Parts: sequence; structure tokens; C-alpha cells
Amino acid sequence: MKIRQILDSKRTLSFEFFPPADDAGVKRLFDTIDTLKTYDPDFVSITYGAGGSTQAMTVEMSVRAQRESGLTVMAHITCADQTSEFVDEVLRRLEAEGIENMIALRGDPPRGQSELVAVDGGFDHASDLIDHIKRGFGFGLAAAAYPEGHPESADLESDLKYTRLKVGQGAEFLITQLFYDNDDYYSFVDRAKNAGIRVPIIPGLMPILSAPQIRRITGMCGASVPAELDRLLEKHGADNKAVRQIGIEHTTRQASDLLDHGAPGVHFYVLNRRYSMTRILENLRESGHVAAFS
Repeated sequence: MKIRQILDSKRTLSFEFFPPADDAGVKRLFDTIDTLKTYDPDFVSITYGAGGSTQAMTVEMSVRAQRESGLTVMAHITCADQTSEFVDEVLRRLEAEGIENMIALRGDPPRGQSELVAVDGGFDHASDLIDHIKRGFGFGLAAAAYPEGHPESADLESDLKYTRLKVGQGAEFLITQLFYDNDDYYSFVDRAKNAGIRVPIIPGLMPILSAPQIRRITGMCGASVPAELDRLLEKHGADNKAVRQIGIEHTTRQASDLLDHGAPGVHFYVLNRRYSMTRILENLRESGHVAAFS
């Protein structure tokens, strides 16, 4: 089923995973999917690595998840280091496996490179990739959005221009980059509406698992950490158990507030770990917010 159709009838609950590096990681990934499947997610997705480095594993894990879990899988595709012919080959494989949904991203530069340069016969921007897919295939299409602006954008207005272009080229809904202050999401949604963007904008949340991890990730993607949360991480940064609990409580508050304010769903960046995610979902269940996804 197309995710845009689901969004027309209900709020969505979804989880995003990353491709594992070894057999133990594959087992952990599918154990996590099996556990989170009990919360009836509307879709799951598996990311590409930097520069498309995990493309083959991403495709294989997406196909396996589609076959074994019975869940709706949203595949990832990026511009990074890929020709249009190669992209078409991947898309035909996914289409043949019954995958109906796709998120099209520009992607990160390969390791060791500071910027992404399109290969000959490839794509410069996510909007170009979206247009190509829309013209040749029948996938339901999503695109990324950046509440605090893409780190390479000159300003919020130019960032919004590219978001509007992606929607104009065929993106049917948007999923945001992670953020830790809901006001950033609400401000972005208001700016998007004022710019004529009318598609659903699903907020993306990433539970904090360790202080160094979240500082590294936010540094890469340009997201900020609110002052009070930053103070707690600074105070308890050496105690991973305490940091995980801080992350559980903060993400629970974020998700509850977003649902209370009418967000079209919540997309969780799970990082292939069950512990924090199940506790967040149980917190939401106890407060009655899981029912908001029904």
C-alpha cells in the first residue's frame, strides 16, 4: 500500500534502521524489527550509508524485511555515486519484490570527500532523482526535510526553496531530519505552509543513546541540542545508562507533544536498538498516545 494513502486515513508510526555490517548485526536488526512489529508500525525503512556505500546491503535488507516481516517497507535511494542506469536497475529489483514506497535523497558525500559530486549520467540533487523516478516508475515517493535547514543551505529560505522543488517534482510527503526542540518542527511546518507546501510533514525523532554519539550526529547534520538537554548530557555524559534514560524521557515528551499538536505521524530513527524504543513506546501507550496512531 502507498504510504500517502495511509496518511490520508490515519497518523503513521514508523521506524528507520541502518544496514548491518556483519552477521551479528543482521540478527540484531531483524530481532529489533520483530520486537517493534508488535506495535503495528505503518512502515519501516533501511538507510543507505555515506556515498551509497551500503547500497547492496540496503537493498537486500529491504527485500528481506518485505518478505519476512509482512510490514510495508519504504526503500531508500540516493544520488551519491550512482548513474541513472544503476538507479533504474535497483528500482526494478525493488519493484519486482513488491516494494511500493521510496524515499529519494541526495545522500552524503563518500568518506573522505567534503562535497557530493554527481557521477557522469547521475543526479545532482534529490529533486532530479525524484523527477526521474516519477517519470519511469510507480513508487509512492517521499523526500527529506530539514527543520533547522540543511547544513549546506545558505539560509532557511533557500533550504525551503529546494523542499518546495522536491514536492513539485513528485514527493508526496516529507520526513524531517532529527531535531530535539519541537518548536523547530512547528516553525518549519508554518514556513512550509506559507510557501505553498501542502503535503504531510512527518517529524523524525532519534532517541539519545550516548552523549558522544548525539554530539557527533548533530554536528554532521546541523541539528541543535536545547540548552537544558545539553546541560543534562554534560552532567551525565559518562554514565550511558543515565544518558539513555534522559533520551527516553526527552523523546517521549517530544512524541507526546507532537501528537497533541496534530503531527501526521512520528518517524523514529531507531539505530537498530530495541531497549530505548520499546520504553518510549510503552510510555506513549501508558499516556494514551499510542492510540493516536490507530
